[in-house]
Formats: sequence, structure tokens, C-alpha cells
Amino acid sequence: MKQERLEQQYGLILKHHLLSNPQAGKIALHSKAVDIIVSDWIWVSRQRATESDFVFAPYSNSAGALVVPSNSKVRTFRDLKGKRIGIAGGGLDKNWLLLRALVEKESRFDLDQSVDKVFAAPPLLNDQIQRGNLDALINYWHYAVRLEARGFKRILDTQDILQGLGITEQVPSLGYVFSEKWATSNKVALSKFLFASREAKDLLCTNDRVWQNITPLTRVVRIETQALMRQRYCEGRIQQWGANERNAATKIFNLLYRMGGEKLTGGSSELDKGTFWNY
Repeated sequence: MKQERLEQQYGLILKHHLLSNPQAGKIALHSKAVDIIVSDWIWVSRQRATESDFVFAPYSNSAGALVVPSNSKVRTFRDLKGKRIGIAGGGLDKNWLLLRALVEKESRFDLDQSVDKVFAAPPLLNDQIQRGNLDALINYWHYAVRLEARGFKRILDTQDILQGLGITEQVPSLGYVFSEKWATSNKVALSKFLFASREAKDLLCTNDRVWQNITPLTRVVRIETQALMRQRYCEGRIQQWGANERNAATKIFNLLYRMGGEKLTGGSSELDKGTFWNY
């Protein structure tokens, strides 16, 4: 947005703050040190259950993926029984919970009790599967891309899992999160920011020069990996966001609540009706 002068075009002054991890971003938002962060709508709903007024505006459909080594005999999720699986994000990771729900629906066994689970940080899990210490790995999309570009097989991603569960709408996994009160007071500036963000994404996906300018941020050197990362990033652009997608989000929440319980949702059994920002 800055490099392509979208900031000036839309009349914005943007200040970015580099923080150590996503949790630090959430703390910064709570303390009003920043106005906007990127997070997921499950977290937003959970915060609203504790009387926070945060809301969610879609940012990306890119999600996690299940990958296996190129010579693996695992062809589908039905072959995971008895395997050693790496899981990024811990036992309440949404990709893991949804995969468990799909296996329960299609194969009638409890994946949680039928595999050897390994929880660790995404880079460490990538290293472990490359060393042959894991049979399969559920990792965030940009880490899965690094493996795919080296020949690992992508068995399915989050959207595939949701379709298997009967949810065909593209529901964004990540979004911009901000205070509803702040958004109401800064509605014009916020709308400009969201439009500028969308235009920046389109430029990254349609203009090679613009993409090359940000490749150092990806910390990816191999050309094959860069190309696949761009493809997956662009597949995650928001194409549709309306009532159908919001209804689908409620269905996903109900699935996650059934599989993860109140530890995931913070005591709430229903998606908060004010979770999504109307703009």
C-alpha cells in the first residue's frame, strides 16, 4: 500500500508496529496501542462474550493444509489411522478440529484417539517431516507451501475439509479486527483502508513488479516456492462476503464448539451475532 502510493491515493496515514507474535498484537489491541490487527473470527466472538466490542472484517481465505511426503502411502484422510501426525497450533487448532469432524462423519472413528499427535511450532514441524519423523503434517498455509514446493503432497486443505462437511461457502479464516466503537467513529477512514487493502492484494496478484517488491518479506529464496506462495496467497482473496458466508460461519462455529468445547470458544456456545463488521 505504501510502495504503490495507495496510502496517499486514499488519503490515509498508516503507521505499522512490528510485534513479536500474534498474541502481542492482541494485547496491543486491548490496550489501544494499535487500532487494527489481523486475527480470526472465533477469537473475536470469544472476546465479545467477555464484553469486548471487537469486530471482524474479512482479510483472507487462505488456510491450513494436510501434507505428506511424496512417497507416502497416505492418499486420503482415511489412511491416517495409526500414523504420526504433526499439528501446528495445538490441540485446539481449528484445522485439526475440523479434520477430526470430517473423519468422524466419513469414517466413523475418532482421529484424536487413533493417531500419534505431535504439537510444535510450524517451522519445527516442517523440519521434522523433512527428516522423516512424521507421517503427515497439518500446518498453516504458508508453511505447507514450503513443503509442497519441495515435492510433498497436499492431501487436502481447510476448504476441502469444509466441503466434506457440507459447507460450500468460502468463509475467510483471517480478518482485520478492531473496536466497534472505534470503527463507528472512524467509519470513512476505515472504509478507505479496507478498499485500499483490497486493491493492494489485487496488485500483488496481477502485477509481477509489485509482487517482487515484497518477496523479501516472505523470506523465501527458491523461485518454485515463491511462485507457489503467490498462487496460494491469491487463491485466498475474498471473492464473496454476504449473508450466506455469515450463515456458513455459524455452522463452522457450531462444529468447532462440538469438537473443541468451551476451551476454544471461551464459554460461549453460540457465535456472537455482532462478530462481523457491516460495511
